[in-house]
Amino acid sequence: MPKVRLDHAFCLTAQCEPGKKKTDYYDTAITGFLLEVRASGNRAYYLRFQDAHGDQRQHRIAGYGDLTFDKARKEAQRLRSEVVLGGNPAEKKAERKAVPTYAELAQKHLDYAKTYQRSYDTTEMYVRRHILPRWGKTYVSEIAQPDVAKWLAEKAEERLAPATLEKIRILLNRSFELALRWNTPGVLRNPVKGIPRKPINNARDRYLTAAEAKRLLGACAQSANPQMKFLIPLLLYTGARLSELLQAQWKDIDLEKRQWLIPVTKNGSARRAALSQAAIDILSAVPRFDKCPYVVPNPKTKKPFVSIKHAWQTARDDAKLPGLRLHDLRHASATFLAASGVDLLTIGRQLGHRDYKSTLRYAKTTHDTLLAAVDAGAKNMHASSQL
Repeated sequence: MPKVRLDHAFCLTAQCEPGKKKTDYYDTAITGFLLEVRASGNRAYYLRFQDAHGDQRQHRIAGYGDLTFDKARKEAQRLRSEVVLGGNPAEKKAERKAVPTYAELAQKHLDYAKTYQRSYDTTEMYVRRHILPRWGKTYVSEIAQPDVAKWLAEKAEERLAPATLEKIRILLNRSFELALRWNTPGVLRNPVKGIPRKPINNARDRYLTAAEAKRLLGACAQSANPQMKFLIPLLLYTGARLSELLQAQWKDIDLEKRQWLIPVTKNGSARRAALSQAAIDILSAVPRFDKCPYVVPNPKTKKPFVSIKHAWQTARDDAKLPGLRLHDLRHASATFLAASGVDLLTIGRQLGHRDYKSTLRYAKTTHDTLLAAVDAGAKNMHASSQL
């Protein structure tokens, strides 16, 4: 273990001792500072030290040609001071090497999401299509709030739907929340947190009148898909989500009690929906298939439809209801209930809402209901004025 006063001239001419693979020349001035010279001729500066547990550790400062001797010496002095104060340069370097790229963090995020999310495919699509192209190759320690804010502003200019933009923001935020929970190296804070977001208004004032509903049901009765004449009326009569109806099984339908147990809902909990006589009549007419548990399956596969998009668009267009969405039938069901005088709490229970505000969004007050209300108010005022 040769000890010398390291300087530029010595490091320039130092040679590996004959018969050895490498020789370490320790500096007499800075404890642990050394020049490693290999038989191949390669050289590098290191600092060796003992950590808090008394174990010998080593930190590579730089290759001989990558840094001048003076800079290597200054760095060695700085590192030595850090060691004296209880620091561990080797540990810090290992932590820096352990910092993942966002792509690596995203994969952990997706692997975790896959264990519990029913909408995993949607999550994966958003991450792959929107987030990875920008942040995938960036180390998580280098993702800063101003950069994320700028990127989200740029995404907004792509004319994405506000809900899509919010989904992207939520997913990136979720990645970093998980990273903090997992003590991911390089993540000290969430760069998404604190970025202002614009309020989203997804509500649509699209009402379905009784006449429109009649036209729609008539078009569905003529559909090439024989199940449409059952699917669409049941959506209107129950207020269920399409996914809930497509997965509905006979074992969960109690025709006698006029009750439908929906075991899996959007909010994760089961609920029981009441079945009107109109819904019972439809269910009584639905054909049953041998050894098929589903209420309205694809007649060819005896399994739930993957999509009814084409049949729906055809029926909607035939009924001259352009722009009407399948989800609007859920709105319509709530609106018809509200117009019939059903209170919002009851409507919310039928639709499976946990939040009162969600019911308000669906149960829009129709113009006819408003007219009846103002007429009743004016009548009462007129009666009062006669007293």
